[in-house]
Amino acid sequence: MKTKKGFKLRNICGENIIVAEGIENIDFSRIISMNESSAYLWKKAMDKEFSENDLIVWLTEEYDVTESVASSDVKTLVQKWEEAGIIEL
Repeated sequence: MKTKKGFKLRNICGENIIVAEGIENIDFSRIISMNESSAYLWKKAMDKEFSENDLIVWLTEEYDVTESVASSDVKTLVQKWEEAGIIEL
């Protein structure tokens, strides 16, 4: 999978927000906010192919979290990113 073109992570007033760049991606009905760990994973995944396993490895390397917890969190995160339309499978 990969991050969808036209979506960038920005820090706005201390909040990590995904913003759409380009007229085809503009939808002001939702704001996509990310916590610290999801923003970290987004930065690592930007502009390259990645898998759920890559996200799990990056998460366990950066944070004090077990692989099983990371796996569960990544599955939830990927589902949310899919629902938001900010990744391509």
